[in-house]
Formats: sequence, C-alpha cells, structure tokens
Amino acid sequence: MSIIDRLFGTFEETLHEDWHKLTEEAQIQEIIQSSYEKPVVIFKHSTRCGTSSMAKHSLETAWDFQNTELDFYYLDLIVFRSVSNKVAETFKVVHHSPQILLIKDGEAVYDTSHHNISIGTLRKALEEN
Repeated sequence: MSIIDRLFGTFEETLHEDWHKLTEEAQIQEIIQSSYEKPVVIFKHSTRCGTSSMAKHSLETAWDFQNTELDFYYLDLIVFRSVSNKVAETFKVVHHSPQILLIKDGEAVYDTSHHNISIGTLRKALEEN
C-alpha cells in the first residue's frame, strides 16, 4: 500500500468473505439484538497499526467458523472513530486497538487486544461463555 493510498483514502481494506462492515452507530443495536440468537464478534482494527494488521491476518488465515456459529463485524476505527467510541461506551470496555469483543445476550462477555487476538482465544472464549 502506498503513502498516496493512505493519505488520500484510495486504499480499500479487503475482508474475509464472512465479515460484515460496522460503519454506523445504529448497527450496534442490531448487533445487540442478534446476539440473543447467536454470538457476535466485533474486531476493531486500525489500518495504521502493524500489530492490528498482524491480528487481522492471523484471524483471516486461521478462520474456521461457520456462518451459523457467530456473526463477525469488522470496524475500521480510523475511518469510523465515533462508532468505535460508541462500541466502547455501549459494551463498557476500555478502548484498545486492535481489539476483539465477543457479544452474547446483549453484553460483551469477553474482550482482548493486541497479541492475544487469535482464533484459539476466540474459540476458548466462546466455549467458556
């Protein structure tokens, strides 16, 4: 990715095919409602952070979830900072980047950040919650 792409916003982040983009605060209420039927994961990603890019890559390459197991939302917290702030406020978590939240029955039952983000830690959190 070139510096021109970063400066002028022409870079479009590619996502795993099962991920939904979280771009509006109103989606948070949808996430809360759907979390009563199946767990929801929110991945807060900073496109300017190498650690965040490594976490995203780790999740995508090891992805082994079925659509029936959970819904997965991707949040570009650089572009959608107000949405990121609303996520932290709504689910009562301290903001980190990168960060992953597991939402069940309307609440964040697990969150972790940085190098602790992996499919393994997410699977364990799902089993425990």
